[in-house]
Amino acid sequence: MCGIVGIVSSSPVNQQVYDALALLQHRGQDSTGIATAEGRVLHFVKAKGQVREAYRTRDMRSLLGTMGLGHVRYATRGSASKEEEAQPFYVNAPYGIILVHNGNLTNTRELTRELFEIDRRHLNTNSDTELLVNVLAHELQAQVRGDDLDPDQVFAAISRLHERVEGSYAAIALIAGHGMLAFRDPFGIRPLVLGRRTTGLTGDEWIVASESLVLEAGDYEIVRDLAPGEAVFIASNGEMVSRQCAVNPRLAPCSFEYVYLARPDSIMNGISVYEARLRLGNRLATSIERYAPTGNIDVVMPIPDSSRPAAMQVAQKLGIEYREGFYKNRYVGRTFIMPGQAARKKSVKQKLNAMSSEFAGKNILIVDDSIVRGTTSREIVEMARAAGANEVTFTSAAPPVRYPHVYGINMPTSHELVAHGRRIPEIAQEMGADHLIYQEVEDMQAAILEGSGITELEMSCFTGEYITGTVSPEYLAWVEANQNS
Repeated sequence: MCGIVGIVSSSPVNQQVYDALALLQHRGQDSTGIATAEGRVLHFVKAKGQVREAYRTRDMRSLLGTMGLGHVRYATRGSASKEEEAQPFYVNAPYGIILVHNGNLTNTRELTRELFEIDRRHLNTNSDTELLVNVLAHELQAQVRGDDLDPDQVFAAISRLHERVEGSYAAIALIAGHGMLAFRDPFGIRPLVLGRRTTGLTGDEWIVASESLVLEAGDYEIVRDLAPGEAVFIASNGEMVSRQCAVNPRLAPCSFEYVYLARPDSIMNGISVYEARLRLGNRLATSIERYAPTGNIDVVMPIPDSSRPAAMQVAQKLGIEYREGFYKNRYVGRTFIMPGQAARKKSVKQKLNAMSSEFAGKNILIVDDSIVRGTTSREIVEMARAAGANEVTFTSAAPPVRYPHVYGINMPTSHELVAHGRRIPEIAQEMGADHLIYQEVEDMQAAILEGSGITELEMSCFTGEYITGTVSPEYLAWVEANQNS
């Protein structure tokens, strides 16, 4: 999971991209990068760390031009500690292309061989984004005739890219001297939304971003989500053209975006994230009534912040008092997306503090958005007991995460997942909870999709069914042997 943005403006774009990345910081905290296009000259800066600490005044002054893109990274391939793997990635031919990518490619071994043995392209990192920009460059080079570049050539290159690349990818690229390109994988797993604003005599300005909140903050009109398999090309003069470039596109957005990853004030694929989380809470309450002794529960508490809407609905539906017992330190990053288990474990108590006055002598029902590795959940149960809780019922607005996620979320290995190979009472024992209730898979799907017209979600980490149909047991074994989160 990463956050990406691209802007075609009538004025200098550097500050606009910076502001957009600050709004997307929840999607990645490992590193960040900004690139701008000044005519045929590309400028870019990338660095480790968060947006507000990564860029200096001299960096911003160097980012000249009215087209730009940016990235905040949370590593799912390669190494979070290597600055050279921060995005964007650049290739000098054809024209000069610089690209950012949100997602995860699942045929990296095959693409690496093809790029070396057939395309004769050199890769300098283990990043799948470097693979993606080189595939794009090769296919675009094959389409170019003469000095000019027209949208037909760009869309033909994206069609070939769809044929070669497997996995999830929402990507934005600047093509020096020509314009900005954005495209989405044929399943629409990772989000990408298009916006426009009109500025007097200068015509249309355009933005493409991972989440709609970026568009709203910049006073852009939300035009639509990019369709699965679609590509959009925006020339430097603001002219926009789009085309469906996949043979059999099929929308199956990632369920975990709605459960945890996205900000609640975003709308993705026409679905309000906040309202989806409210519905998740309503359905979770039904399961709690069925499986837990609710008569002796004194209070319902969320784990701030992403579980708060679900917890409010649970409390309302069960008729139990809602209380905020955990105080969150907002200067510590999201523990789930921190690189390395040791860093996550250390940060839990830095991030949350249990207020004893809300716990002493009470039977507590805790609502979290999900339970992945169990590290945070176990620490939270211990904190609740240390604060004086009499009994702890732990609930999850998402189903048990039992399988690796290979489409851009950092759950690459099954042995890291607390629910893998365990029954729910065994998970409860592992976490130290008196009772444990999960959302049902069917209820999660129904809650997210209600009223949307979308018929399916990417839910592989809950079901073990991989939407692209190209993820084999052999591939999962290779990922497990070669990659730790």
